[in-house]
Amino acid sequence: MNYRFFRSTWGMETPSLADSLEQIRAGGFDGVELGVPGAVEECEEIRKRCEDLGLAIVVQQWTAGATAVEHADSFEQQYLRAIQLRPVLVNSHTGKDYFNLEQNLQVFDRASALERTGGVPVVHETHRGRALFSTNSTLAILAARPGIRLTADFSHWCCVHESLLEDQEEAVRTASQRCDYIHARVGFSQSPQITDPRAPEWASTLETHLAWWKGIAMLRAAEGLKDLDICPEFGPAPYMTLLPYQRRPIVELWEVNCFMRDWLRRNL
Repeated sequence: MNYRFFRSTWGMETPSLADSLEQIRAGGFDGVELGVPGAVEECEEIRKRCEDLGLAIVVQQWTAGATAVEHADSFEQQYLRAIQLRPVLVNSHTGKDYFNLEQNLQVFDRASALERTGGVPVVHETHRGRALFSTNSTLAILAARPGIRLTADFSHWCCVHESLLEDQEEAVRTASQRCDYIHARVGFSQSPQITDPRAPEWASTLETHLAWWKGIAMLRAAEGLKDLDICPEFGPAPYMTLLPYQRRPIVELWEVNCFMRDWLRRNL
């Protein structure tokens, strides 16, 4: 299987998106993950710039509103802009953790209908605060809507369930069967992001996540998928710890995400 590595613009400190895209290409990434543009007019310029650089695109979007209908409307508005970029997929933070199953399914159903007409695949991220914030909420949604596909960001589940999911292996296996995209950030029981994946004290935690990602890769390969897209998604503060009083990052974010990409190339 071929792995394509994306770099999120989240946390990049370049003066402009154009500069970020140049750095991502020069840094050896295959694509960029970026937030959905605020206006359709921006999409063509961004798409063309990425095309010129040879960067594939993943678009990130976040549903919003006070009700399930407003979240569904929000998804639609963003998706219709996102597909103008001709991304390989749209990664969505969908619904809310405090919506009930029926309410969240209203959002997913709108997303699925738009995906069928728009033609760009949608993957829904396992993220805190969202419909897929926990293993049990995710399993309920997958049982109700078997066609839903996921972004695996199990670092959030580690934090939500205060564990490395040792007692929820079946839930991880079930979710992995639906995962088409990986956010390769490493979490632990108290946070969705360890301090530094290069540090020896995190070696066993890193290996636990690697086993999950290998499982996803094996499942997709068995289905005949040729490319699996991965975004090393270590982020800035407050995901990253800052030195107290000084408010300085404890690691260099660009270096950490490049390390994760190179480590995964060697170990997946």
